[in-house]
Amino acid sequence: MSAPVRPLDGLPLLEDLPPLSGARVLLRVDFNVPLASDPAGHRVVEDDFRIRAALPTVEWLVGHGAVVTACTHLGRPKGKADPRYDVEPVRERLADLAPGVELLENLRFDPGEEAGGAAFVATLIDGFDCYVNDAFGASHRAHASIVGPPATLPSAAGRLLQREVEMLGRLLDDPARPFVAVVGGAKVADKLGVLHALLGRVDRLVVGGGMAYTFLAALGHDTGASLLDHDRIKDCGALLEEAGDRIVLPSDIVVLGPGGTVGPEGTGAVDVVGTDVPEGWEGVDMGPASRRAYAQVIAGAGTLFWNGPVGAFEDPRFAEGTRAVAEAVAGCAGFTVVGGGDSAAALDRMGLADRIDFVSTGGGASLELLEHGDLPGLAALRRAPNAPGARGR
Repeated sequence: MSAPVRPLDGLPLLEDLPPLSGARVLLRVDFNVPLASDPAGHRVVEDDFRIRAALPTVEWLVGHGAVVTACTHLGRPKGKADPRYDVEPVRERLADLAPGVELLENLRFDPGEEAGGAAFVATLIDGFDCYVNDAFGASHRAHASIVGPPATLPSAAGRLLQREVEMLGRLLDDPARPFVAVVGGAKVADKLGVLHALLGRVDRLVVGGGMAYTFLAALGHDTGASLLDHDRIKDCGALLEEAGDRIVLPSDIVVLGPGGTVGPEGTGAVDVVGTDVPEGWEGVDMGPASRRAYAQVIAGAGTLFWNGPVGAFEDPRFAEGTRAVAEAVAGCAGFTVVGGGDSAAALDRMGLADRIDFVSTGGGASLELLEHGDLPGLAALRRAPNAPGARGR
C-alpha cells in the first residue's frame, strides 16, 4: 500500500513559478463575501476579510512584476447572469485595497464553471501566462477555474492556500495528543463521512448542534420535534458502536416549546431537560451540564479542531452552548484550529478569534481535507507543468 499523500507534498508554491516580469497572472480567489446596502441603497461589501486575506499573494505577484487579474465566484447564480450576484461591489473594494488588480465577472455566471467545462477553461485562461490558486474555500470543488488552468499553465498555490494546507496538515500528520474534534451543525447526513474519518484520527469526538439528536435517537432517546434524520439513525448507531466512549453527546438539552420561533427576536417557552425531549418540544441548544462536560474535554486537548456551532447561537436564548465551546477552545493550551463558516462567525461575534491558533477561511474545504487528506484543487496543482517532480512524468 502506498503512503498517503501529505497535502503540501509536490505542491508548487509561488517560488516555483517562472520569472514574472510582465507576465499576466490569473489569480483564483475566494471573494464570496457578504454584501449589504449603504444608506444610499448601493450594494457594498459588508465584510472584506476574504479580500484582505488574499493581499499577501497579490503583493508578492505584483512585487515580482506580474500583471494580476483575479477571478471569483459570488453566491449561487446557477449558471446565468444575475444582477444580485455581479461582482461590482467586490471590484470596488478590491480597487481600494489593491489598485491596478482587475477582477473578472462572477465565474458562476457561466454554466461551464460548476460543470468543469473544457471550453470555459480555454476561454478563462486565454491570454494568461501563469495561474495561482489562493481560493482554499473553493478548492474542494472540481470546478473549471480550480482544476482546469493547472493542466496547461505554470501554476502555484498562493500564500493563503499554502497557509491553510500547512495548518490543517498538522491535524493529519502526527497531531499532539489527545486530539479532540468538536463537530456541530444541523444535518448529520452532510457530515457522516468526515465523522467516520475523524474517528480514525481523534481521541475524542464531541458532537453537538442539530446532528446530535440523530445520535441520541440511535441510543433510544425521545427527540420530540427536534431536527432528526430518520434515514441516518442506523448509521449513527454504527458510529457509536465503533467509537465506544470516544463520542461525546449532550447530557442535557435546552428546548423550545410548541409554536415557538428561533431567531434574534424568537418567541416561545424555553426549558432544560435531560436527554429525552418531550413531545412537541424542540432541542435547540445543550444545557449547563453538557457545557461543563464539553469544556472539560476541550480544555485537555493537545490538538483541537472545531467546525460548526452547537446550538442556534443567532438567538440569545440558545447561544450559551456555542459560547461555552468558543471560550473553551480559546482557552485551550493545545494547538487550536477552527474550520471557518459559522464557527468563525461565532468567534468574531464573541471577540475570541485572536485567541485561536488558526481560523480557516473554508469550512467545507477544511472538512473535506480532513476526511480525504487531499482536495481536487491541490491535486490539480500537483499536476501543473512546473510542479516539483513534474519532469519525467
